[in-house]
Amino acid sequence: MKIIRTNSQNSEFKRLVQLLNSDLAGRDGKAHPLSQFNDISNLNHVVLALKDDKAIGCGSISEYNFDSMEIKRMYVSPETRGQRIGEKILSELENWSKELGYSRCILFMGSKQPEAGKLYQRNNYIFIEKYGILKDIPDSLCLAKNL
Repeated sequence: MKIIRTNSQNSEFKRLVQLLNSDLAGRDGKAHPLSQFNDISNLNHVVLALKDDKAIGCGSISEYNFDSMEIKRMYVSPETRGQRIGEKILSELENWSKELGYSRCILFMGSKQPEAGKLYQRNNYIFIEKYGILKDIPDSLCLAKNL
């Protein structure tokens, strides 16, 4: 497996995000308030995990504020889960954030994503107070990690 850096114009990233959106709609419902944050049109920092030249996972980061990057659109194909691919993607996103001069990563997720919650907690993310518009979404969870 290898990890590559790209952007949101990558067709494989777009394909994986469609699968992610379908998964989230199945968990949360199609009109869930968190779905408003699913836009990927302007993501300049995207990571893909490739196995045999096929994209099997993805994630991205975007600037939240002067010291924090926000992790977005993390996904690993169901048939390859359980192999720590999410951890490799997350690690690459954290390294990229550090390279860009940021000292913290933050993220939000829905409460119906226990696998994601375990991944982040296993990698030293801690729950924080909800930020921004997320304060008004009852089942959103926010996490952070100092890099």
